[in-house]
Amino acid sequence: MPGSILWGWLGPLLVAGFGAILRFVDLGRPRAVMFDETYYAKDAWALIKFGAERAVQKDADKLLMQNSSDIWQQCAPAELSKCASYVVHPPLGKWMIGIGEQLFGMNPFGWRFAGAVVGVLSILILARLARRMTRSTLLGCLAGLLLSIEGLHFVLSRTALLDIFLMFFVLAGFACLVVDRDRARGRLVDWYETSPLSEHGPWLGLRPWRLAAGACLGAACAVKWSGVFFLLAFAVMSLVWDAGARRAVGLRRPYSGTLSKDLPTLLGSLGLVPAAVYVASWTGWFVSASGWGRNWERATSQGPAYFVFDSIRSWLDYHFQVLGFHTGLATPHSYQSDPWSWPLLLRPVAFFYETPKTGCGTTGCSQAVLGVGTPVIWYGGLAALIAMVAWYVATRDWRAGAVLVGYAAGWLPWFYYAIADDRTMFLFYAIPMVPFMILALTLAAGLIIGPVGAPSRRRIVGASVVGAFTLLALINFWWLYPVLTAEIIPYAEWHARMMFKKGWI
Repeated sequence: MPGSILWGWLGPLLVAGFGAILRFVDLGRPRAVMFDETYYAKDAWALIKFGAERAVQKDADKLLMQNSSDIWQQCAPAELSKCASYVVHPPLGKWMIGIGEQLFGMNPFGWRFAGAVVGVLSILILARLARRMTRSTLLGCLAGLLLSIEGLHFVLSRTALLDIFLMFFVLAGFACLVVDRDRARGRLVDWYETSPLSEHGPWLGLRPWRLAAGACLGAACAVKWSGVFFLLAFAVMSLVWDAGARRAVGLRRPYSGTLSKDLPTLLGSLGLVPAAVYVASWTGWFVSASGWGRNWERATSQGPAYFVFDSIRSWLDYHFQVLGFHTGLATPHSYQSDPWSWPLLLRPVAFFYETPKTGCGTTGCSQAVLGVGTPVIWYGGLAALIAMVAWYVATRDWRAGAVLVGYAAGWLPWFYYAIADDRTMFLFYAIPMVPFMILALTLAAGLIIGPVGAPSRRRIVGASVVGAFTLLALINFWWLYPVLTAEIIPYAEWHARMMFKKGWI
């Protein structure tokens, strides 16, 4: 890695600090249960208290806003299963939300705290990842800055939904695989220079960075099942990288070498490890008597062997119920959107909207949290992704290919569900795509600025273009900021910020 090690860390940390200020200032505003926080905030608190999700009383949201956390339906100790809540997502993201609630209380700041933390950490990871992929600290910091002012990432970092945690673990897993790619190639070069040649090449060991990637991608699946799309795509991508590395050092049989030397450890790292992490995330359900479909009483009455067998059977049965829910979810919603429209930001989600009587200096006030991306970044990102396609076709640069794989894994599978199942979907499902869109922008910025050895005029013009784009993105984010953070503003100002009147209102 060229450049200063100090600035290689200090630059990304400063950018992440800027993102932290944006995310933590007034994190508890609005003091309300926004959109699907009504599910995840309460499920998270139930996991902390009972180990499994639990049914709540009527008007539980109002009780929370009255500073009462006693929101649960009451059941006799022998009938806890009757109070179980049927939920359709794995528990890890809710456990993370619950940590914030445990630390800061059952209030908006508490249930949004963990999302803000992983939002900030994802900025740091992306900055370091982009630096590694471009070998430029400046471009790495640019990537982190763009993510810190990206509207959808910003809003989800300040909301107790699961998608920000899914994005975080997908990004972390991808970053680990990029490091693993560098380390594996380094080992191959060392072997080539010091060992007798062979047709297949060496076994490269357990590869701890790929094990870490498996743990992260398993955690993504333990937040939402859509993490499996990334797990499968990245497993194939990592195997292709291995084959390319063996071919690059001149091995006569690189592909059979990859299958015999690399595939077995890949199956462990990106197969067994994710499965173990996923199962471990359900520990609370296994050890609790109050989980949905748990059958605890019957299992414990038949001895240890039956307890294990029936617990696994009940767990699998629960998963088949959830699978049926997801494939059959076609209930119309006023904010739903099809995946083809996501890159164009045609239909964002209003997480919160009220019309306060006072607070804006006029009679008509608005207070909103709109789940939408920063248009300058999204439309620029769309152009950059098209450029990545052309760049990969022309040069087969692995960086362009990796970015396209990550973006496609977060986007294309939803077309199947839109066509085959007419499934209800929302723009915020696209949040795992956002880091790859920004990586595309960063790589495109590197191409525009040019290499170190390019003529100075070319680099000055390129840097000016990239700087102007970044400034436009900052202005665009600043303009949208009031409707991303529930500031009380005049209705006319809120209306002026709705870019597509038919889709954003």
